[in-house]
Amino acid sequence: MRTRTGIRRNPAGPVIVALVAAGSVCVTPLSPAHAATGTASADLRADVNRDGRVDVTGGTDSAGEDAWSTGRGAVMLPNIDDDTKRCPVKGPGGKPLSDAKLAACNDAADTKVNGSADAADLARIHSVPMAKVPKTAQGSLKITTGAKYTRLFLERDGAWVPVTSRTRLTPKELRAGVQFGVEATDVVRDTKKWDGRAVVRLTVTAGSRTTSDEVTLRVAPLLTHHHLQKAQQLMVTKVPGKGQWERLQQKFVKDLAAEVKKAGITKPLITFEKYGDPWAQDFVEPAYVSMTGPDGRPQTMRVMLRSDQRDREAGRELFEKVRGKNVGVVQAFDRSEPEDWTLNSMGNLETIPPYAHAGRSYPAGRIIQGWRKDSGEKPSKAVRTLLKAQGLQDPLLLDTSWLSVGHVDEFVQFLPADTPRGWRIGIADPEAGLKLLRDAQRAGHGRTKMFSVPGIAGQPTPKETIDKALASRYLVADNEMAARRIAANLEILERETGVTDAEVVRVPALYTRDGEATDASGDEVPVPRLTRMGGKAPLVDTLRERGQQKWMAGEDAAGAAGTVMTSAYVPGAVNGVLLGPDRYLAPRQWGPVIGGKDIFTEAVSAAYRRTGLKVSYLDDWYTYHLGMGEVHCGTNTLRDASAAWWKRS
Repeated sequence: MRTRTGIRRNPAGPVIVALVAAGSVCVTPLSPAHAATGTASADLRADVNRDGRVDVTGGTDSAGEDAWSTGRGAVMLPNIDDDTKRCPVKGPGGKPLSDAKLAACNDAADTKVNGSADAADLARIHSVPMAKVPKTAQGSLKITTGAKYTRLFLERDGAWVPVTSRTRLTPKELRAGVQFGVEATDVVRDTKKWDGRAVVRLTVTAGSRTTSDEVTLRVAPLLTHHHLQKAQQLMVTKVPGKGQWERLQQKFVKDLAAEVKKAGITKPLITFEKYGDPWAQDFVEPAYVSMTGPDGRPQTMRVMLRSDQRDREAGRELFEKVRGKNVGVVQAFDRSEPEDWTLNSMGNLETIPPYAHAGRSYPAGRIIQGWRKDSGEKPSKAVRTLLKAQGLQDPLLLDTSWLSVGHVDEFVQFLPADTPRGWRIGIADPEAGLKLLRDAQRAGHGRTKMFSVPGIAGQPTPKETIDKALASRYLVADNEMAARRIAANLEILERETGVTDAEVVRVPALYTRDGEATDASGDEVPVPRLTRMGGKAPLVDTLRERGQQKWMAGEDAAGAAGTVMTSAYVPGAVNGVLLGPDRYLAPRQWGPVIGGKDIFTEAVSAAYRRTGLKVSYLDDWYTYHLGMGEVHCGTNTLRDASAAWWKRS
């Protein structure tokens, strides 16, 4: 928005412009003779149309320069990466830094531009050359809105110089036009405190005449990935040690690397090795911010969103190992104790791919999270506030009251599809799981073992048969309940997105309520019911330390009064990883083997095959499944973020 006293030419002829109110001007024609005695007015331009070029000669970046919308308006990045790896990860004497100190250091924490990679993270704005300014002219800049969260640099003599209240632009600079760089120092966390906007004002004084102009920028929204974005790299924890469980987990990592390579992903696994938390899906949610860079190409920064679980040390490795060039970390902690600690895990955060429905558009997709409707418990308020503040992926809550761990990835996923929408919903189908067992029983296979997984030292193979499973006091009732709960969530998804039943992939699944096993100290540990775990199996101690059971310790395992809480009985196939548009990695099913074939593997493969996906399987029975999770829970995926988030692809 331009504010001037004096004159300026426009297509209608010379005018005098006087500010009447914000956004409005009073225009009075002047004679050419009068106009010729004036000089040009301050004119500041930003990349309003997001093409990577600041137009100082035409009008493509003029309209809307003092406004901002999803589709138009200048964008700046939160410069929270560490391009030169200068941030310390240890204190004096090698002592650990606090979480706050780890988070405090990034490229925006100082008033320097730390090399060319850091300069690439700056949004550019330019002053239009003022060829006729007198030698007494000078210019100044001020961030009038958002100054607490914004930093401005001036390119001078080949270097980036911080702009302060004492900075003055010389007549030579005003005549040539000046380039500025803008960075935000943080993401938007709460719109009540900052809505992400910054207004930069250029003021030019020439003699007795002063003119000014403003441009508005907004920090790029922090966005989570969806499954239409290509998988580029996977993350997993590699637990050190030589114990039985540790060796199995290390084999899981090795087998994962092989599957990733077969899917055509060339980057090696990122392995977390310091803290031994195997649930790589849960302590971090990979996200990103982006703008169009000065060269017209996407300038993207990955941002690791740490879970609001401050006593989960594994999140510290995001700062210590992952943060670096074009990779930042954000943590948002509630001050109060969480309502339900496990709901704050990032396995409880997934993203619907881009869609538009009922007058609302989500060009970057939309977040889903689970909440316990029966008790009213919700995920971290600080994280939900942060996610909503981005303005693009307004979180949708689904009911996970019926799940012990309570994560949305235990029953729903989103799959690419060659359809106008571009994606389908994958949903766990307990009714299909029960039908598989009943059909096998009717065919005379009731005495077949329910599980084909081999035993390991000190851990016997599961004993129940198909007959015993179907005769269980709880199994049928629990899966009928799970089917009703899933159907209610699917109804919400269909209503919100416009997806129809024909666009839903139903994947056979079975759930079971928790039982209790006893560890070596005599404490009860929740485990899936029936006989998959022996009463005092050695593995129970490992689950207490490594499984989701560790993070459920101290919580009310019974949930709300009358609520049955379950976990996967057969490894949850929907709780896998989409490795490519036609490649899916599921947990190995280890179901009943009839006629030489695992009936659950056959049914799961057929369900995905109908959508064009080839399924491979990874054994996670002892490492993750008995710990109330699956392959997806033990891994995380970095996806391509080069597409413009303001455009529906």
